[in-house]
Amino acid sequence: MKTNTSKIQQRTRRHRRVRAKVSGTAVRPRLSVYKSNMRFVAQIIDDERGQTLAAVSSSKEKGKTPQERAESAAKTLAKQAHEKGVESVVFDRGGFKYTGTVKAFADAARAAGLRF
Repeated sequence: MKTNTSKIQQRTRRHRRVRAKVSGTAVRPRLSVYKSNMRFVAQIIDDERGQTLAAVSSSKEKGKTPQERAESAAKTLAKQAHEKGVESVVFDRGGFKYTGTVKAFADAARAAGLRF
């Protein structure tokens, strides 16, 4: 029997599965990402204190394509994280599949010095 589930419902289910396993601590905070059709947003969160340590949006970044803007945002976020003393994070893809913009962001963040 086939069920009619929308893309949003499918992403929400994937996100719940990911968040059941992933949590940020003071030593290793969570790098959470969200993407829409217009922009890509990422933040580093300490879930124990409920505090956002660093955040970035691709709307303020330079680049022609969404992937280029996401890569630029990753470099900016990594710089902010190093200023706060964060070297290692747990990656929370937010229910989005690990392809395209999400993968480009993660690769650029690793290249900029974040470990996950």
